[in-house]
Amino acid sequence: MSTDHIDPNKRDFSANARLPGICALAAVIGVMGTIAAVVLLKLIYLFTNVFFFGTFSFVNHSPAENKLGVWVVLVPAIGGLIVGLIARFGSEKIRGHGIPEAIEAILFGKSRMSPKVAILKPLSSGIVIGSGGPFGAEGPIIMTGGALGSLLAQCVRVTAAERKTLLVAGAAAGMTAVFGTPVAAVLLAVELLLFEWRPRSFLPVALACAVAGFLRASWFGVGPLFPLETAPPGAISLLSCLILGVACGALASGLSIALYATEDLFGKLPLHWMWWPAIGGLAVGLGGLIEPRVLGVGYDVIGDLLHQQLAIKVAVAILVVKAIIWVIALGSGTSGGVLAPLLMLGAGLGIVMGPILPGHDTALWPLVAMAATLGATLGAPLTAIVFAFGLTHDANALLPLLAATLVAHGFTTVVMRRSIMTEKIARRGYHIYREYGVDPLERHHVDEVMTRAVETIDAQLSVGEALATFFGPSQTHRAYPVVRGDRLVGIADRATLAALAGAESGAPALTKIGDALAAKSVTVALPGETCRLVAARLAVHGLERVPVVTDRDSMTLAGIVSRSDLVKPSRMHFEEEQKRERFRRVAWRPVKRRNQA
Repeated sequence: MSTDHIDPNKRDFSANARLPGICALAAVIGVMGTIAAVVLLKLIYLFTNVFFFGTFSFVNHSPAENKLGVWVVLVPAIGGLIVGLIARFGSEKIRGHGIPEAIEAILFGKSRMSPKVAILKPLSSGIVIGSGGPFGAEGPIIMTGGALGSLLAQCVRVTAAERKTLLVAGAAAGMTAVFGTPVAAVLLAVELLLFEWRPRSFLPVALACAVAGFLRASWFGVGPLFPLETAPPGAISLLSCLILGVACGALASGLSIALYATEDLFGKLPLHWMWWPAIGGLAVGLGGLIEPRVLGVGYDVIGDLLHQQLAIKVAVAILVVKAIIWVIALGSGTSGGVLAPLLMLGAGLGIVMGPILPGHDTALWPLVAMAATLGATLGAPLTAIVFAFGLTHDANALLPLLAATLVAHGFTTVVMRRSIMTEKIARRGYHIYREYGVDPLERHHVDEVMTRAVETIDAQLSVGEALATFFGPSQTHRAYPVVRGDRLVGIADRATLAALAGAESGAPALTKIGDALAAKSVTVALPGETCRLVAARLAVHGLERVPVVTDRDSMTLAGIVSRSDLVKPSRMHFEEEQKRERFRRVAWRPVKRRNQA
């Protein structure tokens, strides 16, 4: 089959000569993100030992093992007070759980983040979590890794889109280093942070995650964080997945509503927001007095829930107390992450519902509920599914994970207008639309919509003749390409020619139009360029149309494309989405029974 008709300039993906350089920077950021994750975890261990055990040590101890008695109530309040002061006099950007702040910087801040955030975010998160805050390290490391990526990008000459890629590379690398789940980190970047699916951004982020994944083994070893193996599910398990998915979707929706209602209540307090984390810390301390396992990151508790090493009564207490103190603490504006608390809450729900769900060993449901709650709350179902697999390496659970997580995500999509991630940004006046789709202007090229039969002006005509002939009473177009043979010289409209004719010297009306336009640069389009690229060119230069040339060397005129031409792909897309059609009818005729004698 001949391929002569195939345009070599049309590709599945856009070419980008800068991609290797951006990938090299992303690899460096992968190293930086891993180091930042190690530093953050060590800070959490250090402050946990200082606050709860009175020792200066980097050894990992659970705050649940403390012997402080009733005095434990004050510890999270002290940590919240310190962080409030850091936010007040350092940087307000450290408040919150990190991911919404990263999204806001990407979409509305040209991916620029300050050095203060890179230093104060891990420090404040280490203090909050180390003093018993019911948070995980993933939100802070996403913010910290993103800040490091942004800072490195600000030191080199890159575009805002490339700076976004490097910011997300740092965020995803940090998550990989904490959990050892590089594929889930890449999916998190795609579903929550990049807002596009292109090799120019996907490849650098994936490379940063791969680098972080390999380096992580040096500090934390290899293998899953919560190794687990369940039995293969049976067909009846699908019903349980549907029930559990709805329950997880309801839990996710309830948590989001409660969080922002609590945030509104704090906003009504007659106190500066600097004091709010200390008040939230008191609630955390009371919760820790009731159930010490809810304090801190709680990875050990998540492992116990997944392996069903806790009684149902204990799981209920963890689920209720953790949910309450997490909502209050996060609503107070302190610094901490959401992933680990959601994992614990989801696993607790799975423990509680496991005995009443039919069709499978109860060991499966804490894992499934954990992923479904996470995916529904974040609005990132693929991330949650792969994340749960990466944490456990339980391949038998993949099908139930898929079913329950998608049901939970569908529930929250119908019930909630925004996720826990985007609600905070919406409250600041920015709306985020998270659906992905191929822009119709991206998938159509100029040669598909341009006008090929073009009326032109001969470059040998004088300016006066061109005005009289083409811009008189019989004018048919607003502008005309000016050509010398087949070669484009420029494009002329009434205003341009009138300005030339009205010049004060040199008999300009008698000047050949080709000579008059020779000194003016002309904006052109190529047949193989996308309609999106040309639409942007029209917007940047304030034009209504551009001539199309076969190539920039010969400047042979091939046609002209206008703004009205660029509407055609959008009209086709509208018809595909809105116009309902039927091409076949299925006729159904009941079979007549013969009368029996």
